[in-house]
Amino acid sequence: MRSRFQPDRRLNVRMGVTLFLLGLLYVAFVAALIVLLKSWVLVVVIAAAVLGAQYWFSDRIALFAMRGRVVEREEYPQLHGVIDRLCATADMPKPAVAVSDMEMPNAFATGRDADHAVVCVTTGLLRRLEPAELEGVLAHELSHVAHRDVAVITVASFLGVLAGLIVRFVFYSQVFGGHGRKDQNAAVVLMTVMAVSAAVYALSFFLIRALSRYRELAADRAAAMLTGRPSALASALTKLTGDIAKIPTRDLRTAQAFNAFYFTPASGRTPGIQRLFSTHPSLEERLDQLGRISRELGESSPSGKAG
Repeated sequence: MRSRFQPDRRLNVRMGVTLFLLGLLYVAFVAALIVLLKSWVLVVVIAAAVLGAQYWFSDRIALFAMRGRVVEREEYPQLHGVIDRLCATADMPKPAVAVSDMEMPNAFATGRDADHAVVCVTTGLLRRLEPAELEGVLAHELSHVAHRDVAVITVASFLGVLAGLIVRFVFYSQVFGGHGRKDQNAAVVLMTVMAVSAAVYALSFFLIRALSRYRELAADRAAAMLTGRPSALASALTKLTGDIAKIPTRDLRTAQAFNAFYFTPASGRTPGIQRLFSTHPSLEERLDQLGRISRELGESSPSGKAG
């Protein structure tokens, strides 16, 4: 699919390199598990099942986890209208439109390709944003679909999920039952599997977060160029980041597992060293970029902060 969203070659390179490195890690991980568990059928079946579920059902899983539901035009005519206009401008297929009844103001896109994509917004976001700000956020999410980075992040996160599942499976399986020497050997294998899985998870964790931070900047750029109003997107970012920071931590914990998909992370600001572990660049970095784009476009900004 080719759209009018501004292409980003650096994003494509980063996605390719990340998938290549994760692919090598995946092959090494599966090979190590086959040697340790002595059952290639078991490992391959589990790996294939997890990858297939993530790839084919990622949209349903995300909507279910965030209590989202697909809505028709009659229910949310303004939301559908904005997405219709943006899709026409970008010359791309219209995704399914969903709404999550959550106070946390946020949005995300999911799906394996443009023909199976879903853009979801929360009711908290709809209540807070002005029309121009909503357009900027939705353009940001649509750019993820156009750039195909939603599918890449979904596939890339598979390895970390698999590593966690393998640890749980090995820990609870009856393969390691028994007594005496057999039990001691099983404990060694168990510890080795858990160590390998932990290392794989750590490596995939940092690779995915590095890609995720860049793809958010790429989506901001593409959305700003498509709408021609980077200041509106900057205003939405500032407003939503501040509002999310006010939401009780306990209400954010369930949402944080999906931070890589959100417009802004479900944790408010991420100062200091925490930025190294964040799925998103800092608010300041995103606003600085939008300010530069605003100056390039000659857009006037009453606030002066975002351009």
